[in-house]
Amino acid sequence: MTVICADELGPVIPRTFPPAPAWSPDGYRIKAELDYSRGPEKTWVYGGLRPADGQALTMTASSRNSVFYQQFLQQIEDANPNGEIWIVTDNLSSHNSVSTRTWLEDHPRIHHAFIPVGACWLNLQEGWWRIFRKAALAGQSFANPDDIAYATALATSQLNSRAKPWIWGRPTPPTRQLRRRYTYIV
Repeated sequence: MTVICADELGPVIPRTFPPAPAWSPDGYRIKAELDYSRGPEKTWVYGGLRPADGQALTMTASSRNSVFYQQFLQQIEDANPNGEIWIVTDNLSSHNSVSTRTWLEDHPRIHHAFIPVGACWLNLQEGWWRIFRKAALAGQSFANPDDIAYATALATSQLNSRAKPWIWGRPTPPTRQLRRRYTYIV
């Protein structure tokens, strides 16, 4: 049995910023209005984390609907060829639509475990998104959805190269090694 924590991130919107203003001849920063262009293209990132070994799978899509979710489920099934697959996800309409349920009937290895409403912290994918945003999206300026897809693929492969098993919960605090090492004499 394989457990996959799945979720969607987005929308990630391509936007480009003008170059930063230079310094004035007298040494002061030139103040300029912040204006940027935002295109109509939105990109959603589908992600699935396998907590047992920390490996993740991502896919970019132009919208968040049942068709793209089913494509993502197919990629999960292809990446995990043996045994049953349990998908831990939220109860979004595309996850529980009639077309998705019909698709799942043709793929009996895949089962859904929906988390309760308001308990997104139960899904380990949410924690992985935080690491992913820092690796792929933070401080970046994307001109088009292809740039977002490239950054997503690159960050996923880099994160998978150093993946470790994910354990839900807080790690145990380290023991204090230097306790009572020094003695003060008055």
